[in-house]
Amino acid sequence: MAADDLDSEVFEINDFTTASEWERFVSRVEEVLNDWKLTENSVGKQSPEKGEYTSGTWGEESKDITFADFKFYITHYFLKQECKKDNGKDKREEDALPVAMQDLLCMNNDFPPRAHCLVRWYGIREFVVISPGTNCEAIISESKCSLLLSSISISLASSGCQVPMFVQIQQKWRRIYAGECQGPGVRTDFEIVQLRKVPSQYNHLSGLLDIFKSKIGCNLIPLPPVDVAIRFTYILQDWQQHSWPQQPPDFDTLLGGEVGGVEFGNLPFGACEEPISELHLATTWPQLTEGIVVDNDVYSDLDPLQAPHWSVRVRTAENLHCLLGDFLTEFFKLCCRKESIEDILGRGLAEEDGKETSDLSSALSKLTEPAAPVPITKLSVSSMVHSARKHIRRRRHIDESPLNNDILNSILLYLFPDAAVEKSSDNIKDNTAQSNSNRASEQEKSSQNLFLQLKSAPSDSLTYRLALCLCLVNYSYGGLPAVAHLWQEFVLELRYRWENNYLIYGLDSGPPDLRCCLLHQKFQMLNCCIERKRARDEARKVLERSKEKENKVPESSVATTNTSSSTREVSPGKSWDSWSDSEEEFFECLSDQGETESPHPEGVKDNSKGKAEGRLHPYNNLTLLNSAEPLYVPVTQEPAPMTEDQLEEQSEVLAKLGTSAEGTHLRARMQSACLLSDMESFKAANPGCVLEDFVRWYSPRDYIEEEVVDKKGNAVLTGELSARMKIPGNMWVEAWETARVTPARRQRRLFDDTKEAEKVLHYLAMQKPGDLARLLLPCMLHAALQKLKQEESLENIPSVKKKLQQATTQATKLLHPINYDYNKLEDFINQLVVMETVITRARSLKAKFAVNDDDGAEATDELEKFVSSLLEEPEVVVIGAGQGLAGRIIHRLFINAQRAALLAPVDEDLGSDRNLTGASRKVPDFPPPAGREILLRTCVPRPAPYSKALPQRLFCVLMRDEFRLAGAFSSDTSFF
Repeated sequence: MAADDLDSEVFEINDFTTASEWERFVSRVEEVLNDWKLTENSVGKQSPEKGEYTSGTWGEESKDITFADFKFYITHYFLKQECKKDNGKDKREEDALPVAMQDLLCMNNDFPPRAHCLVRWYGIREFVVISPGTNCEAIISESKCSLLLSSISISLASSGCQVPMFVQIQQKWRRIYAGECQGPGVRTDFEIVQLRKVPSQYNHLSGLLDIFKSKIGCNLIPLPPVDVAIRFTYILQDWQQHSWPQQPPDFDTLLGGEVGGVEFGNLPFGACEEPISELHLATTWPQLTEGIVVDNDVYSDLDPLQAPHWSVRVRTAENLHCLLGDFLTEFFKLCCRKESIEDILGRGLAEEDGKETSDLSSALSKLTEPAAPVPITKLSVSSMVHSARKHIRRRRHIDESPLNNDILNSILLYLFPDAAVEKSSDNIKDNTAQSNSNRASEQEKSSQNLFLQLKSAPSDSLTYRLALCLCLVNYSYGGLPAVAHLWQEFVLELRYRWENNYLIYGLDSGPPDLRCCLLHQKFQMLNCCIERKRARDEARKVLERSKEKENKVPESSVATTNTSSSTREVSPGKSWDSWSDSEEEFFECLSDQGETESPHPEGVKDNSKGKAEGRLHPYNNLTLLNSAEPLYVPVTQEPAPMTEDQLEEQSEVLAKLGTSAEGTHLRARMQSACLLSDMESFKAANPGCVLEDFVRWYSPRDYIEEEVVDKKGNAVLTGELSARMKIPGNMWVEAWETARVTPARRQRRLFDDTKEAEKVLHYLAMQKPGDLARLLLPCMLHAALQKLKQEESLENIPSVKKKLQQATTQATKLLHPINYDYNKLEDFINQLVVMETVITRARSLKAKFAVNDDDGAEATDELEKFVSSLLEEPEVVVIGAGQGLAGRIIHRLFINAQRAALLAPVDEDLGSDRNLTGASRKVPDFPPPAGREILLRTCVPRPAPYSKALPQRLFCVLMRDEFRLAGAFSSDTSFF
């Protein structure tokens, strides 16, 4: 039994040397305060300047701490200030109050428009907040709140930190904090009360003063005066007597059925709804004493028109839809589509006629078949495309077209304005070419180089106009099917122009500009083909006319002889059409200088080696090395123009040949086609010439001349080829040996315009709408940036101007790579939408704060500055309050809104409203204030009359659905 009694007695030992969870939490808080160096006294900090809480920079640092398994965030908020330290005197006066207590009485930053709520309520510049973790429950029970308050009190006392510390309690949406600040012999308790409704006895200043005085509990007689600051906020939501942001649609016009509808060539701009949703007017009485103003349940002196300080802020509409942004967004979505034109429009080509070609792309292969069962003339481009176009047109009549015919014709007329004139006249072709060159010269004079940075196309080019039309059609006239329809008709129009020798309107002459986008280069390539084809046809007409003259006029001149002989040589039994389209060895090739050969000088006769052909002019008075004949510059073929994708393809082919000797030799031969052509032209122009003569003209650096003395002692100039020209197997030597005596006009064409034109047309016909949109994306962003710059110049917004410069640089980086980064492009388009929104807001505010012509330029400048400040600053002071220029306009806006709400007549003249005062005013000028903020401050001894006088503060918020009291009450812990 005794043993059982000993076993039953269990001794529970509590080890009080082991820290509890609460003690660990307090220790962790102290460690964080030490890490942030908040235990050091804030010496040298001056009182904050007026408005510094708004204009200054706020810092924030945060850490995680735990209480048992409950997670907290501890965050340090502070205003970044420069501390001015005395020369080594860091000692603080013993009776100096902590900085936070001094801030309670500071009047420089009452009602800051942009700050933490604790900064607004208590006016402090530095504090620490402990709040529950993200997934943790709110601290609702009173015991937990007391435990946390005890924890921070011990932490502050142990560490000597004088920065106020708060704990967030209750639900987060209620924004209730409890806190404490400790100093040497002083302590401030921070308390908050929050209710849903305002108690009737505290709905005015007198009732709030009673609360404040009772809470202070000061027994001094008379009681020190209470400083009062009052702020009433009025909200204007109904904008009366103001026009709609966009012009109403005009249904009588072709393009007038859409809101913000524009003509072709322009992008819409602006919002379809009011971008400014609310205007908040804050009327403030900054420095009052309780005896100056009367505000109770019977009467109030607080008339907003008499407030000495007015400030305004605007609240913008959320998710505002702007037209330019919507256009760009829809066009960007089009870039991601994968459907082909056949998938969208169905098979519009011939299906029942299987023997004929059913695809535009097969026209070239039909033309180049080695053994054609039909004559060449029936395999022309026109016949190859005729059936395709016929069946497309037939289908258009059967099925309803995705794009209205009137709109389609208007778009094509906008893209090709020269089509409005009858094309039968030859003068039209010349006028088209002349207009292209005129635009080119105007563009050279223009300073607009934006398209070069973005790699798009000139703003007056066909490519640029096509991008605008496709964007408009995609957004307003049928979406993807309409885009496919328009593109198909566009390609057919290009083919028609190629077949009929009409230059493409809106393109500069010359080879493709590699600085522009690929699609623009393709259009330029097609235009080059048309130019070459037209030049060939013109030369044919000239030779035919000369042949007719030859038959009538005797051959009496050298020029006539040359012309007739060239005619016989060029066309021995073949028509010029066959020369143009056949794939035989020789082609008629013309240089840009035309076929004008320099006339033979008198006395120069054809030598025994042959007759000279294709001469331009003598070259620098040089003579041939083996004869006394002058060295002539030959008529040569122009190098074949190429687009960037062709250059890339050629580079890949040459790179695949490798670095072997055979590959290097083959690469050199592929690159020497132009060299061989020039050698043949040189031989034809200079009979009896040698390679050294050619090098002297073609590459003078490779012909080295030196002065030597002959046997007779005379200085003689001799020359020889350079060392690289003497290397065995040199490509120049091989090409010279294989080159025949053939003038340029009888050589095989280096640039086969027929083949290249069909390649371009095939490339265009095979483009999917999504691929087309990607090719035109640089032009669309170019147009959007130009539109934004144009609209910004009207409003003159510095922030938008700076962002536009940055956006241009960013777009340059995004658009130059071949493969676009679509995520970054989407972000970039969103940036453009933000800029459009800012400009739209500025335009709306300028319309509301419009100035009369009688007020003068100074008033206009003042209002423009006021509107600009509204866009960039959180809150703007109204100069002159209610009596200033902007104040009178705001007053009129409120009057109009009030009378519209109460169905009273609206007076345009503000002067008549000023006469309606007191009881005679039927409609109040301002609605009831949406929010009232009252700040009470004083400095009294507490808790005993002999205690130290300390700051006391109460911030009151009275709204329709909220009543909040935020008090900071200081007490003396030494003399109590």
